[in-house]
Amino acid sequence: MAKEQLQVLNALDIAKTQLYHFTAIVIAGMGFFTDAYDLFCISLVTKLLGRIYYHVEGAPKPGTLPPNVAAAVNGVAFVGTLTGQLFFGWLGDKMGRKRVYGLTLMIMVFCSVASGLSFGHSAKGTMATLCFFRFWLGFGIGGDYPLSATIMSEYSNKKTRGAFIAAVFAMQGFGILGGGIVALAVSSAFDSQFKGPAYSVDAAASTVPQADYVWRIILMLGALPAALTYYWRMKMPETARYTALVAKNAKQAAADMSKVLQVEVKAEEEKIEIMAQDKANSFGLFSKQFVRRHGLHLLGTTSTWFLLDIAFYSQNLFQKDIFSAIGWIPKPQTMNAIHEVYKIARAQTLIALGSTVPGYWFTVAFIDKMGRFKIQLMGFFFMTVFMFALAIPYHHWTTPGNHIGFVIMYSLTFFFANFGPNSTTFIVPAEIFPARLRSTCHGISAAAGKAGAIVGAFGFLYAAQSTDKTQTDAGYPPGIGVRYSLIMLGVVNFLGMIFTFLVPEPNGKSLEELSGENQVDDETPPMALSRVDAV
Repeated sequence: MAKEQLQVLNALDIAKTQLYHFTAIVIAGMGFFTDAYDLFCISLVTKLLGRIYYHVEGAPKPGTLPPNVAAAVNGVAFVGTLTGQLFFGWLGDKMGRKRVYGLTLMIMVFCSVASGLSFGHSAKGTMATLCFFRFWLGFGIGGDYPLSATIMSEYSNKKTRGAFIAAVFAMQGFGILGGGIVALAVSSAFDSQFKGPAYSVDAAASTVPQADYVWRIILMLGALPAALTYYWRMKMPETARYTALVAKNAKQAAADMSKVLQVEVKAEEEKIEIMAQDKANSFGLFSKQFVRRHGLHLLGTTSTWFLLDIAFYSQNLFQKDIFSAIGWIPKPQTMNAIHEVYKIARAQTLIALGSTVPGYWFTVAFIDKMGRFKIQLMGFFFMTVFMFALAIPYHHWTTPGNHIGFVIMYSLTFFFANFGPNSTTFIVPAEIFPARLRSTCHGISAAAGKAGAIVGAFGFLYAAQSTDKTQTDAGYPPGIGVRYSLIMLGVVNFLGMIFTFLVPEPNGKSLEELSGENQVDDETPPMALSRVDAV
């Protein structure tokens, strides 16, 4: 039989929506704004980096980053993120959410600035320095995933918990949008001040010396929102669930939540001691009991996040290549270097404004009504449908007059990614695991996602190259082309839909009910029948 809930946790579960909820959303959300800005702004400037550092005299096309350099510049932050998710996820359960939270933010601030200050006497030296700092930037970003999700889930009431966690994650959409707007503003200012001819008119003069400042400013501005929220992040009290269930400090948990909730909360030290002695509340990550209770859940959260990020990050990082392939962005030789940044940023901003940002907020609005399972299944389904709708008649979309239709359908895949698995894969791992393992399991799930992002970033870079060797970017072998790359992403989305059936439905339940922390050892594993209820 389930044990009686601690008063401090019950008070959190039934609390009315208050100012502290919105404060927590803003504080945690600004970290995610910075995460998305830093991760995706690199795609806005990679073409510019190629023009500046890899210009070949007399070449018919502007310089581009060599394949190994492009893969490193695009993918190294994801490698850092994966590492940070595993490390800080584990550390968040060992040391507490709050103690680690400020450290991740400071790493992000320092490395954002350092990325823009990348130095070197040669192109190779500058790119190596950039990659070094972007790895550590990713490391800090990685820590923000499990900590922000866990803090928000442990602060929330059970009625609107999904919306609150989704709102934190939705700041990622504003981060992508913010990156595009900053790039538009910076490139417009420099292009008007330092006008250069198109590459086809004068190759050398098309990249003005001041263009080197453009990418540096865009990267460094990512430090600003994170730095602004550091003070408030440090003032947040530790979550009551960590303090009570992991640190076993009933008095501190009650005192912290009495201030936050502005109600009197009783410290139940005896009840904490009884819970601590129960073996059902002490099994570890590598125990048979964890596998029995949560093994399939962890497989579900890791597999769906892995598959989602293959498709999502491929689409985000290489929007510029897809839009160039269909003619939505002019050929590089018809523009100067800074104007090309403007065109790429405009395309990304329009996609973010029209589909990415609305998709996130649709999730916020409907997740506690529809539930996580239905939204994730629906999102993967429509991503599959629209990806195949783009890929199968691909040649139709590349003909003049049909580009707008392509952009609309491509935007809808982003909309249903965000009103779908891109949001739910972040939310569910923060709800279904025990408090002592919550941050760790979220970090493992998120790291699986970043492994998918690495597959997408490196794989799509090569796969999307033309099958015609004369049409590939400099240094790249022929690939399978954009059409077959999109078909592959459609298959990946379909697999995501299948693995969604392993993910439980946490809607409307307390975190302790979901994780089974108040259950005796011989009870049925939590949520064993939740899939039937969800369907």
